[in-house]
Amino acid sequence: MNKLLNRKAVIFGLKGLYLTKAEKKLIKLSRPWGIILFSRNIKNLNQLTSLVDNIKDVVGDTNYPILIDQEGGTVSRLNRIIDLTIFSQSFFGSLYKNDKKKFFLYYKIYINKVSDILKDIGININITPVLDIKNKNTNKVLLDRCFSSKLNVVKNIGKICVNNFNKNKIATVIKHIPGHGLSKLDSHLRLPIINHSKSYLKKNDFKAFKNLNSLFSMTAHIVYSSYDRFNTVTHSKKVINEVIRRYIGFKGIIISDDISMKALKYDLVKNTTKALSAGCNLILHCNGKIEEMKKLAKIIPKIDKITKKKTSQFYKFLRYN
Repeated sequence: MNKLLNRKAVIFGLKGLYLTKAEKKLIKLSRPWGIILFSRNIKNLNQLTSLVDNIKDVVGDTNYPILIDQEGGTVSRLNRIIDLTIFSQSFFGSLYKNDKKKFFLYYKIYINKVSDILKDIGININITPVLDIKNKNTNKVLLDRCFSSKLNVVKNIGKICVNNFNKNKIATVIKHIPGHGLSKLDSHLRLPIINHSKSYLKKNDFKAFKNLNSLFSMTAHIVYSSYDRFNTVTHSKKVINEVIRRYIGFKGIIISDDISMKALKYDLVKNTTKALSAGCNLILHCNGKIEEMKKLAKIIPKIDKITKKKTSQFYKFLRYN
């Protein structure tokens, strides 16, 4: 696919409601793999649709990857269009436990409506579901975003989520692979270190990510000391190969979590190169700072053959799924 030849292995965020001249130039010249949108990029439906159309016009690709995290609850980027804060993953987890009939009805309606809005706007990837298992030590930043403390509940709802978004031609990103629920710390601010055994992790947190038909996953900025005492998942070739690729069996595109988060201890460039070397297919850079994006555009390579092949599959998914 010719349109993929010069794509770089990075997803950029934007500063505001409209593309700046500098952003247009950067997108046109550096050709990032995709663009991620946040609440700061959204004023209303017309503005957001115009922004997405503008991005696609600059790239010259009507199916260009546009991502958003519309989890519901505390992570609801569409709130200026429709308020979905009540519909957290925790809300649906509780509904699943207490009234499965209502759960299946409400969750299907929720996913269909979110999908309709995203498709109308032109967004084609939703960074959901969160498959982290809630734990007594789970940091508060994740509590509302977890379906349950029960592995089977997380697995079942996760599968329903992925499959229903797939039916609506919205690709999903399962996160935070291979699991973030055991973390006491917020990885936006500090590095979480988990000391549980390999056996425990395989039977619990890691297992939540198995056998899901998601085209994309997002890494956890977290250290699993039983596998790699020195590197976060994002920087660990051992965890990516042994756990994500082999044990979980994930065959799609691995996206790093935001490369600017404080859990990563190196500078921006080294954080990026280490993530790519470890096996992340794409780098996520969210803050919209143009000088940082320019710096990354100079050092990030074009997508490799595997990522190109998987991206082609994503394009086919949009057309034929």
